[in-house]
Amino acid sequence: MNTSATVRSLATQWTVVVPIVAAVALVLSWGRVLPAFAVGVVALCLAGAVLAAVHHAEVIAHRVGEPFGSLVLAVAVTVIEVALIVTLMADGGPKTSALARDTVFAAVMITCNGIVGLSLLVGAVRSRVAVFNAEGSGAALATVATLATLSLVLPTFTIGRPGPEFSTAQLIFAAVASLCLYGLFVAVQTVRHRDYFLPLTQDGRLKEEDQHAALPGRGATALSVAMLLIALVAVVGDAKSVSPTIESGVEAAGLPQAVVGVIIALLVLLPETLAAVRAAHRERVQTSLNLALGSAMASIGLTIPAIALASIWLPGPLQLGLSATHMVLLALTVVVGTLTVVPGRATLLQGGVHLAIFAAFVVLAISP
Repeated sequence: MNTSATVRSLATQWTVVVPIVAAVALVLSWGRVLPAFAVGVVALCLAGAVLAAVHHAEVIAHRVGEPFGSLVLAVAVTVIEVALIVTLMADGGPKTSALARDTVFAAVMITCNGIVGLSLLVGAVRSRVAVFNAEGSGAALATVATLATLSLVLPTFTIGRPGPEFSTAQLIFAAVASLCLYGLFVAVQTVRHRDYFLPLTQDGRLKEEDQHAALPGRGATALSVAMLLIALVAVVGDAKSVSPTIESGVEAAGLPQAVVGVIIALLVLLPETLAAVRAAHRERVQTSLNLALGSAMASIGLTIPAIALASIWLPGPLQLGLSATHMVLLALTVVVGTLTVVPGRATLLQGGVHLAIFAAFVVLAISP
């Protein structure tokens, strides 16, 4: 097949067309009050962009291997999520002072309980016992727990400012510590102890790379990188476009404002959720855990420094401290997560326990 025919073939694939259509929908809907029909169209574009993002992330992952593939998707989604949070806070004024906290905490609960629980459930159904690397998963969970405590728990107890806020010096420390810890983890994951984050077979040996499909060429990989970025921008931007409808619906239903952050986090994390479940179905539970815990870590490690920088010009206070109810859920997540990852093997029960914690988080978000 000649070059022009190859380009035409790629250009007609739905995974290329849909992200572009979703990006066009984003441009046309940005900053406008949408009628119900338009909201439905944008929501369909959002769903298509999510599926396309998962496809292109898997192409990149197949080319670069694990754990780099999981890292690409987690960081890309989180960077755009941070941009969304800053944009919403800049537009929303003082009423969005807790949006960063609500969205980041929701992301932690979704990833560490929802995605982890689903992945363990699918992996255990597939092969009776889900097998993963305790060293890598334990290190990731420890980093997530430390970042969450430093950034989301301590502000509730500090006395530098009234309310669940950091003083300027404390916020700078939290931002620098978050960046350093995240950078250190990425170095360990990708260089020094890369084998700790590779999928395992049922008997605990490193799983060989899939040989049934040839590695994508440089051109196909470059196209997937571009389409992944376009799809993720479209996902987050379209989520923002439908957020006024979400906020109106939440307010009309008499639900807490924090539910908005939960819904936004659910929409933004859809690509990681689908990618993690598909990896677990292929008996690559370690890849699923890399995606889940890596996304939680990136959500805190990149969001807090960005919000600290943006707080220079953002109006109103910046509330980061969790309520007592959410601290209980976070503590339960860390304890259960530790008991899950230490053995390096999990059954349906562990997956069900994590999903029960996630369900409790959703119920308490709706009815605190």
